[in-house]
Amino acid sequence: MKSSEFHIRRWVAFAVVAVALIGGAILEIGLRNWSGRSVLGAPTVDVRVAHDTSPVMLGSLANGFASVLKPALPAVVNITSSKVVKQRGEDMPFFNDPFFRQFFGNPGNQGGQAQPRSQREQSLGSGVIVTPDGTILTNNHVIDGASDIKVVLSDNREFEAKLVGTDPKTDIAVIKIAATGLPTLAFGDSSKLQVGDAVLAIGEPFGLHGTATMGIVSATGRGSLGIESYEDFIQTDASINPGNSGGALIDLHGSLVGINTAILSGNGGGNQGIGFAIPINMARNVMNQIVEHGKVVRGYLGVYIQDVTPELAKQFGLKQGGGVLLGDVSPNTPASRAGLKKGDVVTELNGQPVNAANQLQVQISQMAPGTTVKLKIWRDGAARDVSVTLGELPEKAEAETPGENSGGALEGVEVQNLTPDIVQQLNLPAGTHGVVVTSVDPSSAAATVGLDRGMVIEEVNHKPVSNITEYKQALAGASGQPVLLLVNQGGVTRYMVIETH
Repeated sequence: MKSSEFHIRRWVAFAVVAVALIGGAILEIGLRNWSGRSVLGAPTVDVRVAHDTSPVMLGSLANGFASVLKPALPAVVNITSSKVVKQRGEDMPFFNDPFFRQFFGNPGNQGGQAQPRSQREQSLGSGVIVTPDGTILTNNHVIDGASDIKVVLSDNREFEAKLVGTDPKTDIAVIKIAATGLPTLAFGDSSKLQVGDAVLAIGEPFGLHGTATMGIVSATGRGSLGIESYEDFIQTDASINPGNSGGALIDLHGSLVGINTAILSGNGGGNQGIGFAIPINMARNVMNQIVEHGKVVRGYLGVYIQDVTPELAKQFGLKQGGGVLLGDVSPNTPASRAGLKKGDVVTELNGQPVNAANQLQVQISQMAPGTTVKLKIWRDGAARDVSVTLGELPEKAEAETPGENSGGALEGVEVQNLTPDIVQQLNLPAGTHGVVVTSVDPSSAAATVGLDRGMVIEEVNHKPVSNITEYKQALAGASGQPVLLLVNQGGVTRYMVIETH
């Protein structure tokens, strides 16, 4: 089956929609470094933390997993949220149907089109009680935009919940109910999970209260899925279905190790054995900051990063795999002040190997502003050490996310000189140099790697180009070999390798 036939489905909802047709109705901070300590001076939420991480002998679970699940099930709750949305007439074609109007008329319609109507949407999800006085962890998408949130406990008691705060970048939300003496789940240590560990998922799939499924940890550190801004998912084959979002992923000690959040599904929309949970270390850190500060504060480098492909590794003279390439360095940022440059390859962070852009992004995001980190980088064929003092991620910054026909590897690419007018039209910084791509043959090698019209080629094989003449000279020196380009799109630069056919 083609990958395009799959999609990431967030289980905000198994949505139950009731339509009211009466108008007018109705952060980069690290848990691994801060576990058990205050966050920027803030007290942590008073939660139970499990300390026993010793292996569990499966033979001791004589009758299965009942002994693990029995104390855990009451701590997982049902969450129903609702919100009112306006639906315009064009979204409800029956309002414009003459047959419909024959019987119901068109009240309030002054312009020949149906007026907006109100619609109440209800969404179903799960949550985990983490403090005896009613603090509940769930997914942001379960309660996003909700005007009211109802929580149903395992003993069928119902409560109206108050929203404490959310972090859409990690899909974590914290809500609170007015209750005491509630059952809770102890927090485990998600950094200890290994592929093959047995885990249990608990939630409210399809509204079926207190449902538990079993599987293993299929992978850890999953990222680049396009689900959230910061992804470090636990992947599991424990069945996760609509309504499971915000529920618990527990280990065989009954400790909370993840918050179930999404699945990879086919067109049928059901479980395919590929589910994702937010590691509890990340979720706990986010929760602590939301409770104390109302938001998440993240560390910030100020770089645009990309994975190092084998083609890029060859171009930059890297002998080992892994590493993260700096496609651009923003001015007046911690990275630029520390001397980092575009084209640098980060191979280690604080002595630990860096293998993917997502890994570096998450690790930096989980460190406090003001933290000094030690990077090992590869530049000009040699390794060097650089120390960077992190700043605070700005609210709108998303940096650490990562003419004339050409010949050779760039056959099918047309360029023209970059003029001040074009710089302005493309929203590029003043002083941007290079040649602008005016067309790309869809069947060309350049199109395959993502080169597109409107991009500005600033370098060819590390040689700056300011006009078509310099561009042609740089290409001529490639002699039929793969070509490394530095391209600028909307003011952000990154590297591409174009292979010859």
